Amino acid sequence: MSSARAFAPASVGNVGVGFDLLGHALEGLGDTVTVARCSERVARVTRIDGVITDLPVDNEKNTAARALQSMIDAEHLPFGFEIAIHKGIPLGSGLGGSASSASAAVVAANALLDQPLPLASLYRHALQGEAVASGSVHGDNIGPQLYGGLVLATHERVVTIPTPPGLTAVVVHPHFVLETRRAREALRGVYGLSEFVGQSEGLALVLAGCFKNDFALIQSGLKDILIEPRRASLIPGFAAVKKAAVDAGALGASISGAGPSVFAWFTERAAAVVAGKAMQNAFAAAGLDSDTIVSAVNAGGAHLVV
Repeated sequence: MSSARAFAPASVGNVGVGFDLLGHALEGLGDTVTVARCSERVARVTRIDGVITDLPVDNEKNTAARALQSMIDAEHLPFGFEIAIHKGIPLGSGLGGSASSASAAVVAANALLDQPLPLASLYRHALQGEAVASGSVHGDNIGPQLYGGLVLATHERVVTIPTPPGLTAVVVHPHFVLETRRAREALRGVYGLSEFVGQSEGLALVLAGCFKNDFALIQSGLKDILIEPRRASLIPGFAAVKKAAVDAGALGASISGAGPSVFAWFTERAAAVVAGKAMQNAFAAAGLDSDTIVSAVNAGGAHLVV
């Protein structure tokens, strides 16, 4: 095989209570990357198209190229890769767009290796790529994009989390760009011990609810008291959008990744669809058009495309 193509889905990072740790995949939206072997031991971007094309191509600045350069160097490969990226995810949307290109790239490149690497190794290389965009290493987008579903992702490992049947996410993406670096700058400052305790409690309840198939436990924990208050003002209409989701019966709602997209969890798909329309109306009242994604939380991960 001289070339391979892979798709990696969009994702909801943080999931409110799990900053830089918890994330889940989304159905439908994603990036597609085609990779071909080349004789030189470098990762080289040859084409970028799709919803955004104005991206760096240097292998120290492009997430897909950086991920594959990590693979070339760490695995001592005797060849390199040429990379063509089709962007399906808008950047600055809070949907894991930077990570998705890296995730799709490592899956495609892996198909070209004489001895394919395990998923855990692909995860480590993709992390290096995503860090180019965010400025730090965190797996809450790479993890779910590679493994699918809901995951707890540290620097070293990914733990897949079972989810109750029917658990559905609605994500509303306003047509507004919020750069990840700017969203992270908003987090500078002093945090109280009670905030950390409260956030840890929320994460524990959500995870326990997922393992026990207990929607009430999930609802009691799905509240971001640590990050959301510091980023909410960066998203026009956020309070009204969140209220629309909660009023429609959401188990909880918060910012997807660094924003500005807003996600909410529901016990069934029909309720999520109705809520999505109400959330869009709230963004419209703030002067923003938006798109909606409705997806099972247990959505599939990256895969080869024939």
